[in-house]
Amino acid sequence: MSDTPADTTHPQGWTFETTAVQSSIPRGLGQTIGFPIHAAAAFQFDTLEEAQLEFQQNTGLSYARLQNPTVRALEDRITTLEGGAATVAVASGQAATLTAILSVCRAGDHVVSASSLFGGTTGMLSNILPLMGITATLVDNTPDAVRAAMQPNTRLVWAEMISNPAGDIADIRAFADIAHERGALLAIDNTCGGVGFLCRPLEHGADIVSQSLTKWAGGHGSVLGGAVTVGTGHDLTRNPIYTDGGEQSILSVRGDAALAWRQRWFGAHQLGMTLAPHSAFLIAQGLETLALRLERESATALALAQWLEAHPKVGKVSYPGLSSHPHHHLAQTYLRGGQGAVLTFEVPDPSAFLSRVRVLRIAPNLGDVRTLVVHPWTTTHGRVPEPARHAAGVTPTTIRMSVGVEALRDLQADIEQAL
Repeated sequence: MSDTPADTTHPQGWTFETTAVQSSIPRGLGQTIGFPIHAAAAFQFDTLEEAQLEFQQNTGLSYARLQNPTVRALEDRITTLEGGAATVAVASGQAATLTAILSVCRAGDHVVSASSLFGGTTGMLSNILPLMGITATLVDNTPDAVRAAMQPNTRLVWAEMISNPAGDIADIRAFADIAHERGALLAIDNTCGGVGFLCRPLEHGADIVSQSLTKWAGGHGSVLGGAVTVGTGHDLTRNPIYTDGGEQSILSVRGDAALAWRQRWFGAHQLGMTLAPHSAFLIAQGLETLALRLERESATALALAQWLEAHPKVGKVSYPGLSSHPHHHLAQTYLRGGQGAVLTFEVPDPSAFLSRVRVLRIAPNLGDVRTLVVHPWTTTHGRVPEPARHAAGVTPTTIRMSVGVEALRDLQADIEQAL
């Protein structure tokens, strides 16, 4: 049973566990206990005037690319779990990353990012954003390195909370202070933070939380999704995207909702990276057991990491719950309820090892109820330049493991025989 403390930012001061199963479900005669699936492409109006007002304000329901009742309920739940002000759910974690970045950056702008990143994010920063005139500098995951890389046109600092796969921990408070001093915002990829269960970055000074809902939120390897959540403390007064235009600027017109509005406008309205209602339903169901799964998976991951670290046939083990990890002290500061379910370890012959696993499954995903392993050097980070691979904690002998809910002894036995 989790000892997660009551949190007064959740409804009624509920814990994460209670909020995950009770939030965004109305009470009353005839109401469903879970989320209903609204399979609809468009929604009706009674009058021309109603339709005109909705298309001006975009606060209700008009077209499913913009909003859907099932997706909206999921967004509300994620907002509550992350302690935010608003969320837009999109089709994948990669779509969420793009939405978060484009919400504050345009041609001529600059991003500073920690280099210990998911390979897809590294590729977007290095290959895709330059096509749009946005540059990025990838640096060591330290406040000094981030500070040194800041430029006059830096609009965003980016880092992962429990990086994939190195297990680095972002020093959120320090990064936020550096970003805010220069008029930039801080965005944290909280995928491995479990939608606020292990960490709620907004509480520590982050302005934007982006994440893949495919992972622990969905939890069963059956759905793709992503989300971007914003808090209430961000300062947009030094970002020309929001201030250009004087009284007609986005900030003047939208006020405190400006950042959330632009994210929905970009991710859903303009780019059409819409989350399907059935996917939203599956993710909402996954959220209801996330705490149970991730708490167990984190405990198993720590036990496996300690066991592997002492194993004579295993090389370097990286897991933030180990005292040997360089970011262990930051894990103690920012994480609660566990240090995550992802670890890496090195074996002499990755191909031979992977060919012999019988419980572990070879698949490029995280957060599944099943324990998954992959060889990042040739798969998830295979197209990333070698220096960036090493910066992300990936070597030719690295195995990445996402720990599931199986029994610890079964996982140990399978690893032992594969070694």
